[in-house]
Amino acid sequence: MMKIMKNALGVLVLLFSLTTFAQLKITIPDKPPAVIDYEKQLVTRTNLYSKPPAFGKGIRLAVFQNRDKVNSQKAITYNLAQFKMAVKEAKAYGAQMVSFPELYMVGDSLEPDMVKKWAASQDGPIIKEVGEVAKKYNMGIIFPYPEKAQYKGKLRYFDSVAVIGPQGKLLENWRKVMLFSTSDRQNFDAGSGPYRIVKVNGFPFGVLICYEAEFFEAQRILALKGAKLIVVPNATFTYSLLPDGKSANYPNVGNILMPAYAFANNTFVAFSNHTGYEPLDESVQIYQGNTLVAGPDGQIILQAKPKQTTLLIVDIVPEAFPPNHPGNTNYLKDRRPRLFHYITKDKVDFDGGFSYPKFHLKGE
Repeated sequence: MMKIMKNALGVLVLLFSLTTFAQLKITIPDKPPAVIDYEKQLVTRTNLYSKPPAFGKGIRLAVFQNRDKVNSQKAITYNLAQFKMAVKEAKAYGAQMVSFPELYMVGDSLEPDMVKKWAASQDGPIIKEVGEVAKKYNMGIIFPYPEKAQYKGKLRYFDSVAVIGPQGKLLENWRKVMLFSTSDRQNFDAGSGPYRIVKVNGFPFGVLICYEAEFFEAQRILALKGAKLIVVPNATFTYSLLPDGKSANYPNVGNILMPAYAFANNTFVAFSNHTGYEPLDESVQIYQGNTLVAGPDGQIILQAKPKQTTLLIVDIVPEAFPPNHPGNTNYLKDRRPRLFHYITKDKVDFDGGFSYPKFHLKGE
């Protein structure tokens, strides 16, 4: 059976590589129209207690998995309309905060000229509009977008997330620190941190964007700073089909790493991904649709189906979970930091000797 599946995938990739972009728009996805229509309809899945968490005790979190459009004013208009629909639906269930996937504003499949065309300022009209929606519904909003900003005397572009409080004010503007491969590095400058804790409903959480959440150190730092929840807007793909016919596969880090990190750090992790596909010129990205919320017991509390537009709504309440380990042991408290200094060195013995580059901006 495994051999048959591998052969089938190989044939599929070959067919894609021989197909023009115009044909791709027709053949992806190759499903009856009714199926596609149902997959686009919003499904709401919940794991809720009798009432939303009290102030400081937790948060009722909504996590949106969407089929967005990309690289046009029409796409921005559509994505914002979907954003407002999701917020309204979340509010109907008493949600106190809602999160969206990476680069939600205009879609993830971008090239440098597109980033420059559509990037928004953190004090610009789009983020202000998001703030107005947050205030209207008295809800925290985690809104990913391509950001433009003056930094060190130059106009820079960042893969960013605006964290808006229930009063409509910007609480945090996180810029992705660890960029993924060429696709990120040709589009954006790296953020410089530091990792920060934000509170909504008096509940502490941190934000990481996609690839950087795969680094255990980043999640551990947030946990040590007091985060009880780590929210991860992301854009992980099942595979990307490139113009030269090659495909790039990506591991299901949502299911593999996020529950394990939640267990090791005694936190919740909310992983918000895209679903469906985004065409770009002669390539196409097909997303995993593995949006989930994992608990401090290392188990997935709730997860979306891979191809379904979905809103997950979960009560994040730490005191509802018993200690992970017997004997009053605790990963965060039983550490011996003085033995970990090697992890911060700029030069290590890994791979025959490796030197980490210093933080840099594009063109410098």
